[in-house]
Amino acid sequence: MSTDAIREKLHNFIDTVDDKKIEAIFSIFEDQLGEPYNWWEDDEFVADLEQRVKDIETGKDKGVTWDEIKMKTKLRRHNK
Repeated sequence: MSTDAIREKLHNFIDTVDDKKIEAIFSIFEDQLGEPYNWWEDDEFVADLEQRVKDIETGKDKGVTWDEIKMKTKLRRHNK
């Protein structure tokens, strides 16, 4: 069974299962369910992103295209 199929089965199960089973499942994974990271609330991260955008817009950093990233990834995979 594919991972996508397993995910869908789990989602369906969680959506329909009784409260007691939900609590049991939650207790198993509770320690792995940290608080989500809201990057837009991280001033340092946002400032870094804004600087990177500015560098690309002013030409200080030429950036790379999506096609270049895909090509470099393929080359790295091939060379391993």
